[in-house]
Amino acid sequence: MTSAVVFDLDGVLLDSEQVWNEAKEDLVRERGGRWRDEAPQRMMGMSSPEWSAYLRDELGVDLEPDEISDAVVGRLEQIYRERLPLLDGALEAVERLAERWPLGLASSSNREIIDLVLELSGLAPRFEVTLSSEEVARGKPAPDVYLEVARRLAAEPATCVAIEDSANGIKAARAAGMAVIALPNPHYPPGDEELAGADMRIDSLHELTTELVVRAQARRPSSSR
Repeated sequence: MTSAVVFDLDGVLLDSEQVWNEAKEDLVRERGGRWRDEAPQRMMGMSSPEWSAYLRDELGVDLEPDEISDAVVGRLEQIYRERLPLLDGALEAVERLAERWPLGLASSSNREIIDLVLELSGLAPRFEVTLSSEEVARGKPAPDVYLEVARRLAAEPATCVAIEDSANGIKAARAAGMAVIALPNPHYPPGDEELAGADMRIDSLHELTTELVVRAQARRPSSSR
């Protein structure tokens, strides 16, 4: 039986993965670093300390990690205040599921970005728990952020359903023992192997109904509950 639903943010509620990567690439080039084509995939799911260190150590940005994080977050905040790139159906999906279950948010975004997005969208009251992976030991694909959200919701992970878009996000939620509904990111789609780890797949948030959540939970093997 489902006790809670946990959303990812980027790629699930926001069409934002490419916005993050453009901000990071601009910073790398401005600071004389070396951008790599594989960088977006390498950084997906990383917490802000992890990707900031990657930009410094691997891509050659001549700033300390906290300065890198602040610079990228500042760019994102400006963009979001001008136009928040909510995915079609995001508001309705959250409202729909919040009527039945407590909701959590498990995101790789910085805390400042999470709070800003929820404020601008008006969705803050719908989430009982929000957590950034910078607030736990490890980013996705490690399960830390999902496990901590479940703990704060007072819910067993095996009774939670996660909504994820990326390969590392699916891995993280699965490693936490949650059922997973995949909404594949069109810009950085998960591979077939990762998608096979999801219990259900949708192509639009309009498909994310309470009935679908119940079906996803029912597909989990009884041994994992």
